[in-house]
Amino acid sequence: MTRVPSWVWPIVVAGLVLAASRVVKNEYYMFAGYVVLQYVVLASAWNILGGYSGYVNFGSAAFFAIGAYGTVVLDKLWQPPLVVAIFLGGIVASLVGLVTAYLTLRLRGVFFAIATLALAIVLQTLVMNWDYVGGPLGYYCVRPDSIVGFPSYVNYLFVVMLALAVIAVLVARAIESSFIGRGLAAIRDNELAAECCGVPTLRLKVFATMVSGGLMGMAGAPFPYYITYLDPNSAFSFAYGINSIAMPLVGGMTRWIGPVIGAVLLAVIQQVATVTISSELNLMIVGGLLIGFITVAPNGIVGLFEQYGQQRHGRASP
Repeated sequence: MTRVPSWVWPIVVAGLVLAASRVVKNEYYMFAGYVVLQYVVLASAWNILGGYSGYVNFGSAAFFAIGAYGTVVLDKLWQPPLVVAIFLGGIVASLVGLVTAYLTLRLRGVFFAIATLALAIVLQTLVMNWDYVGGPLGYYCVRPDSIVGFPSYVNYLFVVMLALAVIAVLVARAIESSFIGRGLAAIRDNELAAECCGVPTLRLKVFATMVSGGLMGMAGAPFPYYITYLDPNSAFSFAYGINSIAMPLVGGMTRWIGPVIGAVLLAVIQQVATVTISSELNLMIVGGLLIGFITVAPNGIVGLFEQYGQQRHGRASP
């Protein structure tokens, strides 16, 4: 029996989700699904640096906001197609990631984490004082009523984010299974030993930071059209930084599927809690689950399955 390659499954699942989106008429599910897929992109992107190499990045909101405000700038200049804004947002975020990498990646541990958090604070301060994009007052981004080939523009945004989620997952999987992923894993286990063995640690970390930042910027580019009103507090929301870390931790950071599982699980719980209880409980729910998984299953859901498989294989062995 031929085994289906793992890279096929994200495409198959995306195809089923796309088909379902054409059947569902209630646009609320498109809005909620957009948020879930957005977190799939952010969690997968964060894991490329934070999970594979062990460098914890607290600046996810900064890269996300770069993509969002890049769209605002383009919208004021010449209103290009959304795909162009996503592409340019990814490039700008990658370049910022390159600069950030060279400035901070020689730091390690908590010092690197603090430096990435400072990046988000600095960029938010700059945006707050940039009148062209609205400054502290924010910017209204007019969403088109419709677009050719889609029932509504909301459905179009959902499909765009679905495509970005597939791209992010496939990129994360490709890196994990390549020599780059093995090099990043060596850095995570023991960076000094990896350097002694000839692993180009700085180059790999710079590459991971650029790819991670670029994907986060691409995830943020459609955000102004989704929310229609963008201000610094919404673009640099603390929730993006916390969720981007919590979701891979809950799902499992050593495999590409871990951030996907964690993002879907936590994002769905948050969306249900927002509707049924209160949106203010979102971060409390994330915090509670994060504490629980760190205590009971530090390797996440994927680690639990791997541990169960090893125990089952051990019992089956003669």
